[in-house]
Amino acid sequence: MASVLNKSGHSPARPVGAVERSSLFSPFTLRGVTFRNRIGVSPMCQYSAVDGMAGPWHLTHLASRAVGGAGLVVTEAAAVVSQGRISPADLGLWSDAHRDALRPVAAAITDAGAVPGIQLAHAGRKGSTQIPWIGRDAVAEGGWAVPAPSALPFNRRSALTYTMGAEEIARTIIAFAEAARRAADAGFRFIECHFAHGYLVHQFLSPLTNLRDDAFGGGLEGRSRLALEIVRAVRAAIPAEIPLSVRLSCVDWVEGGWTLDDSITLARHLGEEGVDIVDCSSGALVPGAAPPDGPAVQRDFARAIRERAGLPTAAVGGITGAREADALIESGGADMVLIARAMLRDPYWALHAAEALGVEAAWPLPYKRAVT
Repeated sequence: MASVLNKSGHSPARPVGAVERSSLFSPFTLRGVTFRNRIGVSPMCQYSAVDGMAGPWHLTHLASRAVGGAGLVVTEAAAVVSQGRISPADLGLWSDAHRDALRPVAAAITDAGAVPGIQLAHAGRKGSTQIPWIGRDAVAEGGWAVPAPSALPFNRRSALTYTMGAEEIARTIIAFAEAARRAADAGFRFIECHFAHGYLVHQFLSPLTNLRDDAFGGGLEGRSRLALEIVRAVRAAIPAEIPLSVRLSCVDWVEGGWTLDDSITLARHLGEEGVDIVDCSSGALVPGAAPPDGPAVQRDFARAIRERAGLPTAAVGGITGAREADALIESGGADMVLIARAMLRDPYWALHAAEALGVEAAWPLPYKRAVT
């Protein structure tokens, strides 16, 4: 869609079915941060970092989505320790040098009118893999041993997997807090902890992968301990005005695994520790564990946690159309929508969604000559 002008040079008529008011394009405030709309760019691994460093690709990729009208732009998962990367080409934030490489990214997103966000992560037993276009799930050349709550490899091709001891758990909690502090210093105004998709903290949460009998295992309280201690440490490390998000896999999609009721209970405790919004995903703990009816079912999880845990939620997964996104916000199903693959196909998804809904689009001033 090259222009919003018709052949006569005038703005086109309102689309058939256009809304008078759009919930999707209403502002939204968490703590001291206001988002210009309810559209976020979901974290998506780019497998384009060298030694964890952000480079020109990350700046171009993320800034272009901010120019494209999103209210929130979140980086891919940034590993809090080098051993916590999914692949050797993942982004990292385990040193001040990584912080400095990310400063221009946060500044460019901010300059384009969006809120810069970052996702902090540790891959646990799903780490040390090759990048997807070389060989998904294959162990990376020159890879490393991977920690987990229990020494259960993700699959038969996984790197050597070992059980984390108390000292490494304590270091991991500190690493999340230090990465969060660096993120705030770099200019990020929204911080998310990745506790989903079968990565380290999800491995601790689920009874399928956590067989420990110490304080970090056993029942729901013990299995939730790492998540809560990380959140407590991160919240203490960042300014009070910065919102804190957690991404959860709300269900494991495997019998005997993590359930929606578990997620609701955890979300209540997360809120007590200073989490402001829950990013609701699902699955990926074990090979093949995915929504049986497609990602749209995750929207029900966002609504359930919003209603039963009393926290704002973000819905993610298979959201591609402006009207479905607007209806989700309007109906109270979620407070934000996070767009992933549709944003890869169209960096200007948010601007085109505004046009489809018949609301004024926030085109950057340097582009105004093309749309007025």
